[in-house]
Amino acid sequence: MSAIRFRRHDVTFLPESARVIIRPFIPEESHRIITIIGRALALSEEDVACHLESVRREFDSRHFDIETLLGVHFERVRRHIFTHRPLSRARELLIGALFSGEYALESAAIFNPSIVPHPDQQGIPDGALRFIMSLRATGEGHISSIEFRAGVIDPCGAISMEPVSRYVTVPEVVPNPCYNRKRFLIKLAEMGFMNGHASVARSRYPGEAAGERRHDAGAILSPLGDEFTREELERRVAAVLAESQPVARDLQQTIEGIRWLADSNYELRFSEGLAMSERIIFPVSKNEASGIEDARFVRFTDEDGSVMYYATYTAYNGRSILPQLIETQDFLHFRILTLNGGAVQNKGMALFPRRIGGRYAMLSRQDDENLMIMFSYSPHYWSDPLVILRPSELWESVKIGNCGSPIETEAGWLVITHGVGPMRKYCLGAALLDLNDPTKVIGRLREPLLSPEGAEREGYVPNVVYSCGSLLHGGELILPFAVSDRASAIASIPLDDLLTALKG
Repeated sequence: MSAIRFRRHDVTFLPESARVIIRPFIPEESHRIITIIGRALALSEEDVACHLESVRREFDSRHFDIETLLGVHFERVRRHIFTHRPLSRARELLIGALFSGEYALESAAIFNPSIVPHPDQQGIPDGALRFIMSLRATGEGHISSIEFRAGVIDPCGAISMEPVSRYVTVPEVVPNPCYNRKRFLIKLAEMGFMNGHASVARSRYPGEAAGERRHDAGAILSPLGDEFTREELERRVAAVLAESQPVARDLQQTIEGIRWLADSNYELRFSEGLAMSERIIFPVSKNEASGIEDARFVRFTDEDGSVMYYATYTAYNGRSILPQLIETQDFLHFRILTLNGGAVQNKGMALFPRRIGGRYAMLSRQDDENLMIMFSYSPHYWSDPLVILRPSELWESVKIGNCGSPIETEAGWLVITHGVGPMRKYCLGAALLDLNDPTKVIGRLREPLLSPEGAEREGYVPNVVYSCGSLLHGGELILPFAVSDRASAIASIPLDDLLTALKG
């Protein structure tokens, strides 16, 4: 690959243990919660004030608003309070602190980046581009979340990053999100709730036994409108339960499935005053309790010129994975949605940045070996994948996949790929697909575009380079990439060099 010039920028993203959030630290056993509360209730008000001041002194400078967070965690254990006497605000906050703990989001790794143009290009010089980079951050317990960085590519191709804040903030979970009834029912049908029984094991929600008969979810939701809120859903569920006393086991299972699906579709909102590096998307629903992995962001332009930023990611609950979808227009308000269809499985789904022939297009790898493509009239429903690339060279002979959404060029759709070869070594490659018919492969690199070298080989998972998305600017491919599941870097490659190698 000597004909392809390769520039590694002096930009590195390393794990930073000092960036922390406050998470609940609440025992599962009720008796332990009551015992801890009892110790706090036994303190005098003078001791309460002294201990709370110590907590403030030690932790206040590490968070934007520690008292609000401690108050939230107190509310989570309030029902275990065994005295009817009113508690002082100081005692409530101290109890909240007893059930709180700091979590270092990126203490283990910050890796698998994707990059998109920033929605706000005001104040940027001609020929420059402001961008947003997403990264997978991993901390204690290997729980993954999504972090963001912002930077600028100047007219000469140099890259500078905005300073990274010491603080990080989780968003507000919108309390009454809105659901699309049609998409909701489609997913319930896949889960087996629309015909009275589950026909296949993969359609089950966590904890459900195969083949168990249940009430039809369609009948339960039929009074709701085309768009309904969580509050309207809960009112309808309450009415069904009131009409069905005593509650049969199959009805209870159906309602649990409906609520599980509702919990998996939610909305997040950040304050406008937060810097990009201060925003973190941390797992919310049970199906992503063990991590939000490998978000592939893309700036999607629809046929009417409207723009939406989509991202596919892998939700992991500690046992199984589930591909999910993120929608945002401003990186302040996010909608998290389940995807529908028989092809929604395995990792590595990546959406094309526009429709092709009126349909959405998506790269995928359902069989964990080959690169596939599928088409749909909805970004939320996917089926019938077609294989377009199989392992060919030794460096990709174990499996291949995409490294983010395809990039449109005059020569075709540029797809950055990854290949796994001997000794589980991950390398990056590239392929070129026909613009009008991306099922046709019109070019492919026989040698790796990028391989792990030197210190890049060392990390949590050695001998890996990987990316979740790149972009074109100023005639260059801007390629952020992770090294050995620990840190990230950025490289740029002249597009002409790459296309010449692909077409040759």
